Amino acid sequence: MKFKNILIVMVWVAVVSDYMLHPFYPQFFEARFGVKDPRQVGYYFTAICLMVMVSFPFWAGLSKKVAELNILVFTQLAAGLLALVCYQTSDYTSFWVVSLMMILFKGSYLMVYPYILKIISEKEQGHTIGLLSVIVHLGGIVGAVLGGLTLDLIEARNIFLIMAAGDFLLMFTSLFLLRSKKYPTRRPVSEASSSPGAVKGVKFYILKIGLITMILYFSDFLIRPFFSLFWEQISLDNSKFISGVVYAIPGLVALFALWMNKRLKVEMNTSGIVPALLLGALGILLQGAGIPTVTLIGRIVFGWAIFQSDVRFDKLLFELSTPENYTTDYSKVHFFQNLGVLLASFTAGMLVETNSLSMPFYVAVPGMLISLGIYCIFFWQKLNRRFRISKPMAP
Repeated sequence: MKFKNILIVMVWVAVVSDYMLHPFYPQFFEARFGVKDPRQVGYYFTAICLMVMVSFPFWAGLSKKVAELNILVFTQLAAGLLALVCYQTSDYTSFWVVSLMMILFKGSYLMVYPYILKIISEKEQGHTIGLLSVIVHLGGIVGAVLGGLTLDLIEARNIFLIMAAGDFLLMFTSLFLLRSKKYPTRRPVSEASSSPGAVKGVKFYILKIGLITMILYFSDFLIRPFFSLFWEQISLDNSKFISGVVYAIPGLVALFALWMNKRLKVEMNTSGIVPALLLGALGILLQGAGIPTVTLIGRIVFGWAIFQSDVRFDKLLFELSTPENYTTDYSKVHFFQNLGVLLASFTAGMLVETNSLSMPFYVAVPGMLISLGIYCIFFWQKLNRRFRISKPMAP
C-alpha cells in the first residue's frame, strides 16, 4: 500500500475511535452515571473543545522539532491506556479528568492531515483534501453506527475498549512506518508546492478563514450534541442504532459528493462557497422542522453543503500557506474552528435546558448566514472578479 494511503487509513481509524460517543453523550451519561442534566453534556463538550484547542497547536509546534509519526507513537499509546482507565472508571468526576486527558493525547492525530499534504504534489491537493473530508465523514458514520450498536447491545463503557484498540492500532502503524525502509517517513518538503508571495499575507488570511469557519463550525456543531435525542423524540423510535444511522447521513452524502465531483471533474475552488453556505442554512432549517421525512431531507441537503464548503475552505487555506507551515497554519485555523465548537457545545446545553430540542436548529440558521456575509465581505474582490459583468467597449 502507498505511504499516502496508509496515512489516510490512519486518519479514518482515528476518526472512528474519536466519534463513537459524539451522538450519544446524553444517553451515555445517563446510562453510565445517572446524569440527565443537558447542561452537563454541554459543559463536557466545551471541555473537550478546550482540550483540543490547547493540545493541537502544542503538537503542531512540537512537530517542527520532532517528526509527526514519532509523536504519534507516544501520544496514541497514552490515549489508549487512558481509554482503558475510562472503561474502568465509575465515578463521574474521575471520568471527566481521565477522559479529558485522553482527548489531550488523542487529538495529536490531527497532525496527519497536513502531513499528508506535505508529501504530495500541488496537483493532488484538491482531490486529496476532498478525499480526507470524506474519510472524516465516513469515520463519523462508522463511529456513530458502532457507538449506537454498542449502546443498544452491550454496556456503554465498552465503547472505550474499541477506542483503545483504535489508539493502539495507530501507535503500532506509526512504529511500522518509522522502522520500514520502504516508506519515506523523513521525506523533505517539496518547494514546488509553495505559492509565490504566500508567506507575505498568510497570517492575515488565517485570521479571515479562521473567523469565517469559527462561525460555520458553531452553526454546524450547535445541532449535534442533542440531535439523536431530537430524532428519537420526533420519530418515536428509541433505537440508538437508527439514531446513529440518521446522525451519519451527512457522511454518506459527503461520499456521494466526492464521487460526483470526481466524475464531473469539478474544480474545488472558492466559487462554490456561497451556494454551499446558503444550502447549509436551508438544510439546518429543514432538520428542525420536527417532521421525520423533512428532517431526513434536511440531513441530506446539509451533508452536501457542509462537504462542499469545508473542502473549499481547506483548499483556500493550503493555497495561501506554504508546505513548511502547513501543520502550524492548519492548527491555528483549527483553533478558531474548535472555539466555534466550544461555543456551540456550551450554547446547545443552555438552549435545550431553557427551550426545547429544536431550538439549536433555529439559532444555527442565522449563524450560517452570518458566516456567508463575513465571507462575502472579506473576499469581496475575489467574488467581484468572478461575477463581474463585462461592460461593452465604447465605440
